[in-house]
Amino acid sequence: MARYVAEGAEVVLVTCTLGEEGEIIPPELAGLGSWAADQLGGYRSGELSAALRELGVTEHRYLGGIGGWRDSGMAGTPAAEHPRAFASGSLEDQVLQLQVIVDEVRPDVLVTYNSFGGYGHPDHIRAHEITMAVADSARRVFHIAAGGGAVLPPEAPPNEITTTIDIRPYLDRKIAALRAHATQVTVDPPEFALSNGVPQPIGEEEYFTLVKGPREGAETDLFGGLE
Repeated sequence: MARYVAEGAEVVLVTCTLGEEGEIIPPELAGLGSWAADQLGGYRSGELSAALRELGVTEHRYLGGIGGWRDSGMAGTPAAEHPRAFASGSLEDQVLQLQVIVDEVRPDVLVTYNSFGGYGHPDHIRAHEITMAVADSARRVFHIAAGGGAVLPPEAPPNEITTTIDIRPYLDRKIAALRAHATQVTVDPPEFALSNGVPQPIGEEEYFTLVKGPREGAETDLFGGLE
């Protein structure tokens, strides 16, 4: 995102929940969790705003408005039964909400999770579903792909990489943005870790799978070859 902002593209981020059910890394912030004060969503909204400032992104929308949909947690947890749980919410309503944003922004490129939601999170899978439902509104659609060294669940689909983006000039911005998400990410360059503590490379490149649109020019640029 930092690269394309710097190159003059209009970058718009759409998030679907506040991450209310996430695990919390710093022990001193554990009381924010849904099992206690249930204030994690608001705190993470602040973290996201800080991360976007580091990346230079100024356009951000919450699907259905802030707090419109709630983090569903992992499948089978009580959070999945919440009346505002994103993954079990009305697919039709969610697609319409995203279509309103897409009609306003008129993007050339859409980027979303793959059908497995990256690591199987139900909300990520639903985000994939609603994005693919509006895919005809963009000239290209990409799924986020994993780079070398990433730890993937055995049930994840094949990791096909069609597009590799060099982000070395913006790596410091990426690291700063990751640090802003302190409740859920530990950053120790050249690696980071989620709450499971498994180190993963931050990486000087980012990887994508083209699933719709022309391939010519897309090998090293999401917008390559588009006029």
